[in-house]
Amino acid sequence: MTLLVVLEHDRGELPEASRESLTSGRALAEQMGVAMAAVLIGSEAEGCIAGLGEFGAGTVFHATHELLTDYGPDAWADVVVQLATGISATAITSTGTDRGNEVMAMVAARMDLPFVANCTSVTTGDTWSMTRIQWGGSLLEDATLDAPVKLVSFSHHSVVAEPAAAPTIVDAQAYQPELDASVVATMIQDRQVLSSGVTLATAPVVVSGGRGVGSADGFGILEELAELLGGRVGCSRAVTNNGWRNHADQVGQTGTRIAPEIYIASGISGAIQHWVGAMASKKILAINTDAEANMVVKADWAIIADLHQVVPAIIEEVKRRQG
Repeated sequence: MTLLVVLEHDRGELPEASRESLTSGRALAEQMGVAMAAVLIGSEAEGCIAGLGEFGAGTVFHATHELLTDYGPDAWADVVVQLATGISATAITSTGTDRGNEVMAMVAARMDLPFVANCTSVTTGDTWSMTRIQWGGSLLEDATLDAPVKLVSFSHHSVVAEPAAAPTIVDAQAYQPELDASVVATMIQDRQVLSSGVTLATAPVVVSGGRGVGSADGFGILEELAELLGGRVGCSRAVTNNGWRNHADQVGQTGTRIAPEIYIASGISGAIQHWVGAMASKKILAINTDAEANMVVKADWAIIADLHQVVPAIIEEVKRRQG
């Protein structure tokens, strides 16, 4: 019996989500008492294989085919179904990113099986029980899963990627699926770079502003602080609605979900939609004049004061410490 972990990559770059997949897969395989195997899809993924042993991947199947030129949900799902069937996998798992859930949903459709997405915890047995995120994070649902092959994804950032206690030597096995030409209908054909370097989703520090910033010009001090800390500037939906910032800077359920080391929320009340995008932050500092604001109540630290006084003071102190 085997647990198969579906790993993402972007043109040979392994994202944190894949390390999360191996971490959650390791724990799940241990509960089940089975071996864990992983699958990487596409020739560009070859460079990712060597580092997977650090996270406990023993057997890694590397699927290649002339049609696997880039990411494509139909092609990836066909690969996963064929491989899972060939190795008699009893469970298939991934991280619940847009890409991970898309592939797993297509796998479920092809195998005519139920799929439970965005779990935060799973307890195995004849019937599995799990807690999963619903409604963008505003609801936690308890569910059970009974199927011959269990299909689940773990909510992105709900698992901290951690190396295995004892790294493994990776047994890389080439895998050649049979693919029909129709799968290229959903294959990426071209890319347009909108931003480079540290992005809002990957920044270790995010400094965000809400309605309390007051204007587009008010974001100047947040830009300065973010630059000093090597981070990016974000904002709330109210800010984009007012036209102060581009939607690309919005943190939230309908914006970008972040997981920085620290999130500095300035003048943000913390509506549930914004909280969904920010709740995976390791630490949160809220700056607000309202001590009862949702963001203040949920933050690790809070400064109850005017952000226009607090942020410049933080900037001066950072500059002093940086010399």
